[in-house]
Amino acid sequence: MAYSIVEKVLKSIDQAAGLYQRLILIVATPGTGKTTALKTIQTQTRASLINVNLELSRQLLDLTERQRTLQLPRLMADLVKEVSSNVVLLDNIELLFDPSLKQDPLRLLQGISRNKTLVVAWNGSVINEYIVYATPDHPEYRRYPTRELIVINPIGDAV
Repeated sequence: MAYSIVEKVLKSIDQAAGLYQRLILIVATPGTGKTTALKTIQTQTRASLINVNLELSRQLLDLTERQRTLQLPRLMADLVKEVSSNVVLLDNIELLFDPSLKQDPLRLLQGISRNKTLVVAWNGSVINEYIVYATPDHPEYRRYPTRELIVINPIGDAV
């Protein structure tokens, strides 16, 4: 299964190169091979792989809640900007959904993807042409239409 994800992502990286927002989302539930696929892509392309939860939590640790909300977009952009490769792989992005940070994770990733191609492991599912994070009763719940997005769903085909 991970090989087909890798193949789809590599094709999507070429496709995204000419777009305004170069964002590729690998959308699937935990345990479906997203991280394994990212590591394989890293090896094949020499792209940088960033564990977002780990890197951002280190930087947010000494900030107040208000400072975290205000500085998270810049910190996230800096994480990506510091990488020398044009393709950046992002894993473990759950922190971006934390309600206390008051962020729109997709909008944040789209903004950053204007300068570099981002391949993001998104824990969730694709339901009726929407990408979904969490369940509707959960405080971190998010739902976005897939139109104008490059979405790879390991269970189905690329959307």
